[in-house]
Amino acid sequence: MSEDTDTKSGSQQTPLAAWRAQELQRLRNSLRRGQQPMADWQGGTLAVSAVPGAGKSTGMAKAAAIAIANYQLHSRYQLLVVTFTRSAAASIRAKIRDDLKTLKVPQNSFVVYTLHGLALYIANRHPELSGLNLDSSTLVTPNQSHRLIRACVEQWIANYPRRYLTLLEGRSFDGEETERLRRQSVLRTEVLPNLAYTVIHEAKSSGLLPADLWHLSEQTTDEYGILAIAAGLYQQYQTIVRSREFIDYDDMILAALRVLENDAIRQLWQNQFFAVFEDEAQDSTPLQYRLLQTLATLPATSEPYSPNSPLPPPLSSNTSINLTLNNSNLQPSTSQPSTSQPSTSQPSTSQPSTSQPWPIGHATRTTPHHTLNLIRVGDPNQAINSTFTPADPIYFNWFCQKCQGIGRLATMDQAGRSSQVIIDAANFIVNWVNSTYGSKNSTETVPQPDSIPQTQPSTELPFRPQTIRRVDANDPQPDANPNPEGRGLELYTPKDIYHTVELIGKRVVELFAKNQNHNAAVLVRENRQGTFVVEQLEYLKRQHEIEVYDVQKRDRESHVPSQILTLLQFLDRPHSPDYLKAALDVLVKRQLIPTQDLNALSTYPEQFLYPGPLDPPQTKAVIKARRYCCDLLRARLELPNYHLISFLAQTLNYDQCELATADKLAERIAKQTFGNSSISETLTVLQEIVTSERFEPVDPDNTDSPYLRSHQLTVITMHKAKGLDWDYVFLPFLHEDTLPGNPWVPTAAQFLGEFTLAEVARAQIRAYLHGKPLPMAPEAWEQAAQLKTAEEFRLLYVAMTRAKRLLWMAAADLGPFRWNTFSGKGDNLQQKKPCPVLPALNAQFPNSLMVNDYSGLQFN
Repeated sequence: MSEDTDTKSGSQQTPLAAWRAQELQRLRNSLRRGQQPMADWQGGTLAVSAVPGAGKSTGMAKAAAIAIANYQLHSRYQLLVVTFTRSAAASIRAKIRDDLKTLKVPQNSFVVYTLHGLALYIANRHPELSGLNLDSSTLVTPNQSHRLIRACVEQWIANYPRRYLTLLEGRSFDGEETERLRRQSVLRTEVLPNLAYTVIHEAKSSGLLPADLWHLSEQTTDEYGILAIAAGLYQQYQTIVRSREFIDYDDMILAALRVLENDAIRQLWQNQFFAVFEDEAQDSTPLQYRLLQTLATLPATSEPYSPNSPLPPPLSSNTSINLTLNNSNLQPSTSQPSTSQPSTSQPSTSQPSTSQPWPIGHATRTTPHHTLNLIRVGDPNQAINSTFTPADPIYFNWFCQKCQGIGRLATMDQAGRSSQVIIDAANFIVNWVNSTYGSKNSTETVPQPDSIPQTQPSTELPFRPQTIRRVDANDPQPDANPNPEGRGLELYTPKDIYHTVELIGKRVVELFAKNQNHNAAVLVRENRQGTFVVEQLEYLKRQHEIEVYDVQKRDRESHVPSQILTLLQFLDRPHSPDYLKAALDVLVKRQLIPTQDLNALSTYPEQFLYPGPLDPPQTKAVIKARRYCCDLLRARLELPNYHLISFLAQTLNYDQCELATADKLAERIAKQTFGNSSISETLTVLQEIVTSERFEPVDPDNTDSPYLRSHQLTVITMHKAKGLDWDYVFLPFLHEDTLPGNPWVPTAAQFLGEFTLAEVARAQIRAYLHGKPLPMAPEAWEQAAQLKTAEEFRLLYVAMTRAKRLLWMAAADLGPFRWNTFSGKGDNLQQKKPCPVLPALNAQFPNSLMVNDYSGLQFN
């Protein structure tokens, strides 16, 4: 008997209905005030602007379970939940399932996807409309050095020799041959690949075609025609990608939108999904939002709601929008006719207009809010990807402002993660940066969180003005807003970077001596900083049994392809000392053979692999290593090439996720070597993947757990730390040249001027997408600098809000000129200026200032 059957008579269903109503009320009451608007949602759009640690995912999961139960969703009429990463999708899926089990509701009433996973699913279901053939197409994630980018650069040079000559001459040129050759090398290997990579990703993710960029180039008058060059590179890239049957992640979104152009198919998908709930909305690109908006639109010719559903039918064009929610955090509803919505016509998904781009972050251009069932949750103050992806917090800010105007904006401003002093420091940073740098970005009125703007508000402030607040005393979160450790916020000025790490080590030992169940992390801005910290703190494991977890070194991103490549190179040339040593090194790292002198083994490969009767006897360790190598060589002779990768993965004792990654790699290589699966061709493809791509592994559901172990110091970049938290967080090396830093032109490319072509093109494209006049190159370069400054401060804000009990911040007096050239072996250090935030924090929190002599410190 089904537990949620609603066709039974009243006497049979009343007990279940009454019990479920009580459970739903209990579930709603377990949410904080800022989370409850999602639970009270009754259709339409809802924007939720959240602060760090506010429980966005938890609130969305419970709201999803409540919506599923209220509207009796099922396998043919589901709730669609979308988030940014696979690990986040797995986490929210598990939370929804737990709540549905409690409510005794079917588990097939919802689906959770990443944005790209959703697009691929839709495109794959309708290959005749999407134009994607996954059996023959190869997914690539090219970087600037990828052969696709190199090929489009070379083809552009051949097709546009006059524009290339203009670049070659630069601002001035005396015709000297050596300088000509140098400039040619810089243009071919640095300037043009960077421009191509930046523009292709920026334009494609915004729904712009090469024709759109050609049109935009007519509106600029810079001496190089930067957008015209960008359009040509983009056009060559598209041609090459189609000819080689490659696709990238943006092609997935475009393919899904092509499918949804078909009226019948679009209504089929819209009837499949009751509503769309999006988490981490600040990281969506315009094209991704377009996809979600389409799926969340109520189909015009269908009746998606059952007669007994409490949700009203779609409103007519003359009906006012009213939202009734028992929550003070949601703005009061206002009567606003749909005619106030923008009515600009929408371009086709396959051929965007040259005069208007895709929807660019507004709540909608053609669809009134009441015809969408869409909840978007995000924190624009945690948007830290906009300088290297098309995601821009301005789009989610626009959506929030649209929803605010019709009373559909909620604010999740209560957070239980951090101690009060850490919350105060984070709030201070938001206000200080906006007041100090906001005036440089915009002269418009600054909107307040609790006001409805009467005119177009500024969306270019580094931060959205919102304040983190403590949770209520009866909050269900365990140990919410914990007591601070020591002073909670500790501000240091060490003498140099070595002294900085010394202070970190001593403080970590002291903290873990007091509580071994806590965890800690050092958050760095650059990978080289993390390497330096790990090298200096290697004694913690040996002397104090404190594990130092180096995320960069152990990152799973590329070790499977590189290890497979190493073994295949050995199989191809087993008598090469270098390849043999590299293969043995992989076996040692995988703990398959004992650690030994690999140089002695690889010096004479023939003697090691096939010892004769006159050769000295081999030790047990050497014999074990030789047997592994010989087994690999035997497999090379007995197995077909397309089975070798799977065999090598089994030999290396890969775990489940690593095996899945190896299978994904093998499938990718098989597609690219179809018709010529020789070992040499396999090596060529695999070498390209390792050196020129970001091959993404198949991650387990609990990818965050290794970073959060107790009694462990995790060394991780600020970007990768987003979404995580630790009891104690250390932020060293906070210097002005890194945070916020200044955009700089490489010396080799300064013959073009005091700007880089890639950043100028990006700024011009974004100006168009934001509905502003296109800036000339100097102004565009200045805007790029402002964008970088704002994002760097948001990155610092994210790092600060990872801390629960202690936030430790330092800027040493002496540091390296540049971290990317710092070796840590006798490098000269120079005087460094602190990040501008630190002097302001010192003045605001004088009790957090720490003396330089660690031995004299006294902690509360």
